[in-house]
Parts: sequence; C-alpha cells; structure tokens
Amino acid sequence: MVRIRVLVVDDHRIFAESLAAALAAEPDVDVSAAGSGPAALRSLERAAAEGRRYDVLLVDADLGAGLPGIRPAVPVQEVGEDGLVDGLSLVAGVRGAQPHVRIVVLAEKDDPRRAALALQAGASGWVAKDCSLSRLLTVIRGVLREETHLPPALLTGVLRELTAARKHRTESERLVESLTPREREVLRCMVAGLGRKAVAERLFLSPHTVRTHMQNVLGKLGVHSTLAAVALARRAGVGPVDLGPTGRIMSEESSSA
Repeated sequence: MVRIRVLVVDDHRIFAESLAAALAAEPDVDVSAAGSGPAALRSLERAAAEGRRYDVLLVDADLGAGLPGIRPAVPVQEVGEDGLVDGLSLVAGVRGAQPHVRIVVLAEKDDPRRAALALQAGASGWVAKDCSLSRLLTVIRGVLREETHLPPALLTGVLRELTAARKHRTESERLVESLTPREREVLRCMVAGLGRKAVAERLFLSPHTVRTHMQNVLGKLGVHSTLAAVALARRAGVGPVDLGPTGRIMSEESSSA
C-alpha cells in the first residue's frame, strides 16, 4: 500500500494534534504535526535529508497571524532556528524549495482574496477548518492527482481576484519596461532592501546619482515611496539583485550610468 505522508502546520497545538490523530487513523496516511512555520520547515528539511519526503502540507491560513507586517516568501534553506514565517510565506517557500509537495490551506472562514493569494503562492487547495474529515481526505488525495480544490462558494470570487491580479501584473510590467537598464538595476537593489548608500557602493555610483535614479524610478512607476515601488516590482515579477563572487551586482546590462 502506498502511504501518504502529511504534515499538519498550525500554531494552535490542540487543533494540529487532534487533526493529526484523526488522519493517522486512516490506513494509508502517515501524519506529523508542527506548531510553527520554522518547525514545519525543519521537519521538511529533515524528512528530505532522510529520503522520506512529505507529500502534502496542511497549513493554517492564519499561521503567524500575530506577526507584524507582511513577510516575504522565505526559501526553506534560508530560515533560521528562530525565524518567523507566516502561512502564505510558508506556502511560497515550500513550493519554491520542494515543488513536489502539495499544499492545502486550512481556513476559519472563506475569503476569496486570501484564497487567490494562496493559489498564487502555490497552494493546491483551500478548505474550511470545519469541513468533515472525509472531505479533507478527498482534497488530500485529489491534490496528489494534480487537482485544485476550492469551496464552490469561493470560485466566482477567486476567479475575479485572479483576473484582477493578472490585470495589475500586466500594468506593472508595462511600467517597469519604461525604465532604463540602469534604473531597472536600481529597482532590483530596492527590491533587495538596499538603501541609497548600499546601492551606490554596489553599483559603483555616487550617492547623488543613485538618488537621481531612485527619483526617476518612482516617477516612472507612478508611486511615491520605495515600499510602493517594491510592491509594484514584485507584481511585475522583478526579483532582487544577484551578487557575484566579488560582491558586485551582476548587471542585467553592461551599460554604464
């Protein structure tokens, strides 16, 4: 019998352990529980190293709900012992590092916007926490067959959100394309969280020149802050800069400032 390895991730330990116990009663399911994002990532890494990878991750939609701000997606290998990882970041990080793992988000309530964000991050399903065990098992087995599972009541709302997100991405891509090669380099530095001085050092430019480039970037993107520029860049698929072995940025273009 082929067994399904499931990891339940929920910071409400009673719920996580109760759900794990219920799933463990199934003859074809092996299940473990983790009480936080970092604990889940360590479990995934350990299982992969031992050659017994998990098949399905069940993630609490409100995991780390008390964390301030919005965390970026964090690759498994970059999460520290005491790192903080929210639910959507966990979804994106796991899908990036272990794409074979199928992820189902468990939610207290239906939310089309968050469900759409979960699907965009790489989840294969969104399930209410008060659903029946048989329904959850159907979803678990379904996502392993490459199916996507959503509550019927959410379908229209999620499709609307995904369509809007695609429109925003197209507009964001158009704005980014208006930047010069050097301005795109500066934008990628901004996405990486580098300040003006750090950008100047990395690109071998003067702080005054970097300031001018940053002002041009904000103006062309039609935003008024670095945070807004970074959000738009991410929607357009712009990633952070890559550092070469000497620490200098590997430019998209070889042109000078």
